[in-house]
Amino acid sequence: MSISQAIAPHLPQLRRFARALTGSQKGGDAYVVETLEAIVADPSNLDAGADVRCSLYKLFLNLWRSVSVNTVTDGSASSTDEVGTVRRLEAISIMPRVALLLTALEGFDIGEVARTIDCSVDDARALLESANSEIAAQISTDVLIIEDEPLIALDLQNVVEDLGHKVVDVARTHREALKAVQHHQPGLILADIQLADGSSGLEAVNEILGAFEVPVIFITAYPERFLTGAPPEPAFLIAKPFSVETLRAVISQVLFFDRKSHRRGGGVSASARA
Repeated sequence: MSISQAIAPHLPQLRRFARALTGSQKGGDAYVVETLEAIVADPSNLDAGADVRCSLYKLFLNLWRSVSVNTVTDGSASSTDEVGTVRRLEAISIMPRVALLLTALEGFDIGEVARTIDCSVDDARALLESANSEIAAQISTDVLIIEDEPLIALDLQNVVEDLGHKVVDVARTHREALKAVQHHQPGLILADIQLADGSSGLEAVNEILGAFEVPVIFITAYPERFLTGAPPEPAFLIAKPFSVETLRAVISQVLFFDRKSHRRGGGVSASARA
């Protein structure tokens, strides 16, 4: 397979990443072009012995950090939501921003992040933690937990509060969850899918979403039962037992990129209501 054939499938994603990183499609594309020109001028710039995607992104980032190709912001964000996301990204320190985008936007695992930005796994993990902390400082919100196991609910609450958010209620059943949102309109819901009394966290969430929009992270011991490819498939799913690191990262990423999330005390905007 030629180099062009190897990198071609990754170019649309690289353009997306470049735009998110630079805040401008024009500026991002300029760096992508510079990357391709570097490969054409010297194919050895792309490490043939490494994962092609990591090697391509690594070359792009090396050029981005060393070459002032384009500093013009084109203002082409297509919506208020996108403009807001760009502004939040620009408020995050440079390398934590890179690590966040590689994981949240491009789906890189921590090892791939480390190889791409040429650092240790521990350093890559520290960058993600820094990004999580900076995101929490920007977007602190009220969180509803739907979980019937007290110890797990406590673990979830500790993670949420450690990130700077506020747990407004812990519901153990379908009925308690619906009652909770009568008093609070959370900016995020963490929900078990199967509750001990036989009720369904998934059904409770679907009823809540009929009243207003809110990002939801489902946490279940049986994720394979719900990854069917057909609706209503949970958009964000974490398997039990969960790692604190994974949960922290997913919470931060969901709040950062989901247009329906809102700051604590800010209420639900008219556009987010059903």
